[in-house]
Amino acid sequence: MNRFLRNNGLTVVLLLMFLFSLAGQTLTGHHEYNEDQREHGQPTAGLGEYLASGHFVEAVFENWESEFLQMATYVFLTAFLFQKGSSESKDPEKTERVDLIPKGARRRQESPWPVRYGGLPLKLYQNSLGLAFVLLFLAAVLLHAYGGAREYNQDQLAHGGQAVSVMGYLGTSRFWFESFQNWQSEFFSTAVLVVLSIWLRQKGSPESKPVDAPHEKTGGG
Repeated sequence: MNRFLRNNGLTVVLLLMFLFSLAGQTLTGHHEYNEDQREHGQPTAGLGEYLASGHFVEAVFENWESEFLQMATYVFLTAFLFQKGSSESKDPEKTERVDLIPKGARRRQESPWPVRYGGLPLKLYQNSLGLAFVLLFLAAVLLHAYGGAREYNQDQLAHGGQAVSVMGYLGTSRFWFESFQNWQSEFFSTAVLVVLSIWLRQKGSPESKPVDAPHEKTGGG
């Protein structure tokens, strides 16, 4: 057990923090939703009912959407764009190990099977991290739109307006406002990380250059 936690501690702690935060969002969101319902003379919802509501689904996936977009964009852009001096960038003056498939890799048993197989599986595997984030982003967009449409329609019907479909909600300014307000913060925070890692350090973190590395050194190694 100790060895498992040592080898997987980063994932375990991040997942625990995620579950804690999701539980906090659920409980406080449930309370806020019922307060709003009471203010408008509408029936309140139990916790299970709230979890299936547009209010909860929209709030969760609106944020997941921006996170997966940030990750997909970052993975793809760092493959061919550089920032001299940043630990988050490849060195523009060098060919990095991550850009190459070494000779003999297809013959090594420890190589992942797409590398040994070659062809289309290898092409897909070479971009599988970015593609996975793109698919997660698209799934989150649809769930954001689904939850948002339900919440939007509830507001519309309460005020004598017209309900819209999920695709119709994708064309509303409300959907894009919700998306852009999250996207801008994700892109800005990523840019700040890239730039600050040129001059600032965090001892022990692979996201930082070594403490004694010169500012102009690119990459964390």
